[in-house]
Amino acid sequence: MGEMKKKLALKDIAAALKVSEASVSYVLNGKARQYGISVALENKILRFVEKVGYRPNRLAASLRTGKSKTVGMIVEDISDPFFSAIARVVEEHIYKEGYRVIYGSSENSTGIARDLLQTFKNYQVDGYIVAPTAGLEDDINQLVKEGYPVVVFDRASPDLQCSKVLVDNFRGSEAAVLHLIDNGFRNIAMVTLAAGQDQMNERVNGYHAALKKHGLLPILKEIIYNEDPHKTVQNLKSLLKSKKDIDAIFFATNYLALSGLQALKESGLIITRDIGVAVFDDINNFALFNPAITAVAQPITEIGLRVTKILLEELQDNHIIDSQNILLKTKLIIRDSSARLLV
Repeated sequence: MGEMKKKLALKDIAAALKVSEASVSYVLNGKARQYGISVALENKILRFVEKVGYRPNRLAASLRTGKSKTVGMIVEDISDPFFSAIARVVEEHIYKEGYRVIYGSSENSTGIARDLLQTFKNYQVDGYIVAPTAGLEDDINQLVKEGYPVVVFDRASPDLQCSKVLVDNFRGSEAAVLHLIDNGFRNIAMVTLAAGQDQMNERVNGYHAALKKHGLLPILKEIIYNEDPHKTVQNLKSLLKSKKDIDAIFFATNYLALSGLQALKESGLIITRDIGVAVFDDINNFALFNPAITAVAQPITEIGLRVTKILLEELQDNHIIDSQNILLKTKLIIRDSSARLLV
């Protein structure tokens, strides 16, 4: 095999074109006019760079400028449609401002989230976007004290001293359960996560509030986070067997609903005939199910845009901005799964 082609450095380009390294750097950073470099020289450098396929070393640039033009983003699970959709919005809009995003999934583990924050810090990211796990408050507050912009979304504790973009989980959940009650359902179970995160707790609180308004009793089933889906299906089948009077189920999140729908199918229960269903957190597929699934939709695009806007404001030099607290509304999308049962 021939010798691997040596990676070009800034000084190699400068030597080849007989210009200063500074001139090459100014051109590559889009500052040719600012530093009085002629259009002819700028074009000469850009043509050469394109020909040799030079890519600037972002880490070297960050050491030189103190800016890596990179943002670290931690989500619970990047394969979840909710998180991947928000990440895509952030990526698209922050890219226009010259930033890149690097991702990590915390798997709802504080240890993993902590490791990711340290990794991002080692990489010298300029700012952080985080769906925080429980127990991450001190780590995030320390970053804020050190002057790093941090925006959290999806869930947050009052102890976090940074900007937050959240949705009104309580009212979204309450609206879905009130809708089920309006359609004649009286024994409404809720399936949620054990040791729920803040946003899950708010959804449970909304469920309780709706039932209380009508003097109905709760039937709460908690599932362990990241439990094997097959086991979740078995647990929900047991619930349906032991509580035969359940006439509707409200799922706290979409992946619990997918296991729940499988449990209903295996139990021989038919939606619209035997039981009603509603879910917090809509996904595209719910409209395609038969019957289509009623769901609380989170404003994914708006979450992504707000998170990006706040972070970009905080990334500005000499920014003096108080932490922002944004609370966005959800939207109940009524489909066939929550219709009155055919008697």
